[in-house]
Amino acid sequence: MKNALLASLMTLSSLTACSLAEHPLQLTPLPDKTPKNVIFILSDDHRFDFMGFTGKVPWLQTPNLDRLASEGAYFPNTYVTTSLCSPSRASILTGLFSHSHTVVDNAAPDPGNLTFFPEYLQEAGYQTGYFGKWHMGNHSDEPQPGFSHWESFRGQGVYYGPTLNINGERVTYDESVYISDLLTEHAVEWLEEREEDQPFFMYLSHKAVHSQFAPAQRHLDNYSNEEIIYPSSFETPLYGEPTMPSSSSTGEPLRGKKYYGNNRIPDWVKEQRESWHGVDYMYHGAINFEDFFHRYTETLMGIDESVGRVLDFLDANNLTDDTLVIYMGDNGFSFGEHGLIDKRHFYEESAKVPLLVRWPSKFEGGTPIESLVQNIDIAPTILEAAGLKAPDHMQGMSFVPLLARQDTTWRDRIFYEYYWEMDFPQTPTMFGVRTNRYKYIRYHGIWDTNEFYDLQNDPNEMQNLIDAPEHQERIESFAKDIYSWLEDTGGMNIPLKNIVRPKFGDHRNQGVL
Repeated sequence: MKNALLASLMTLSSLTACSLAEHPLQLTPLPDKTPKNVIFILSDDHRFDFMGFTGKVPWLQTPNLDRLASEGAYFPNTYVTTSLCSPSRASILTGLFSHSHTVVDNAAPDPGNLTFFPEYLQEAGYQTGYFGKWHMGNHSDEPQPGFSHWESFRGQGVYYGPTLNINGERVTYDESVYISDLLTEHAVEWLEEREEDQPFFMYLSHKAVHSQFAPAQRHLDNYSNEEIIYPSSFETPLYGEPTMPSSSSTGEPLRGKKYYGNNRIPDWVKEQRESWHGVDYMYHGAINFEDFFHRYTETLMGIDESVGRVLDFLDANNLTDDTLVIYMGDNGFSFGEHGLIDKRHFYEESAKVPLLVRWPSKFEGGTPIESLVQNIDIAPTILEAAGLKAPDHMQGMSFVPLLARQDTTWRDRIFYEYYWEMDFPQTPTMFGVRTNRYKYIRYHGIWDTNEFYDLQNDPNEMQNLIDAPEHQERIESFAKDIYSWLEDTGGMNIPLKNIVRPKFGDHRNQGVL
């Protein structure tokens, strides 16, 4: 176990805040590497299995995401280091864990010493364009380093009638204008007008499918008559013999089916069920679960069409073979699992995200890649596609060798962290580790129980084995792994921020959730 941990940590740098500052932007070119075009498409709150080809929601149609998976690769075991907008986006841009870049929640600011990977691309001669949601530690829409063309909006933005900051000038659009369509249109226009003698990097960062979900008018009510998919743990956390949603077509609950017994469920999970982020009092009663589910899937249709439009442009302009396309979600989202909605926690549906990658000149598509990948791997991967060696301070790993099916040393576990937020106190600080089979979650600052799951036998995380005698040695080892990881990456001091998240307007319209 000790050797396995060393193998997992071998790529992680020991970092301090001062060592992150003043990185030289000129990176070492990789030998015999021709810079390739790169498109990175990021959606918001898109959980890993809500795509047509996964079969999770039988009636959900995502033909363009399905196409991307069949022509490229699907990574079914992709995780974020922190399941929250700002920390995840900072990890994508820097290749660092949350405790290293210190944007630990949606209020913590950019510390001012971070280097974003597009800055390296720009220095290497790339034309770079950014379109959409930034929301990394503040609500600013101001242009950020690394991008020659910039279009963004404040905070979470709005679904209809957005105001975009386009290279420093704000433009407000009519209330009929839908944000996913607008961003895609502008992104494709930028591709059309690019300099053809320069490689390009485009970052298309959607607001969708962040709550409060609002589909395009053409998609509204498309799924309103479809049957809701209730997870097996929907009635958690109840002890004894809880009500359990049926898998039958009627959707009627089955009484008396015992599936938890005296299982130890954390108190915070029980309490959150009746809170802002629980199924019994969703957003303070602002919406019911059925409408919530349907609006999410309908909003996702606009994302799928956006992906299709980008792929069609590449095909029409003979750019497909030499363009790396990456689609990803910034964090997952719960739909009733453990009685919860939202993200933040380390259950699978929250921390796991979709990752689809297509690069025809590099690999043949259609086969899933099961390796454990994280959002900190995006920056090193894109830099390698650009023919550049990732800087030593990055904690992620390039997954280009995985795409090419090359033999490579790869991690055998991923780590997770989440820090308690003043605005949303329902979820405690937590740390976690997950291997191919097991998951350990360790809570901080609460008197309660930790959690341990055998995902091979219990993929829905319904049997907490924290007290199982046969796992005590393994649990102790995982606890040591977490602290070794934090020590080796400069994470032993919780980076608390004396900041209350700024709010503006009506949260239901601005999506400040």
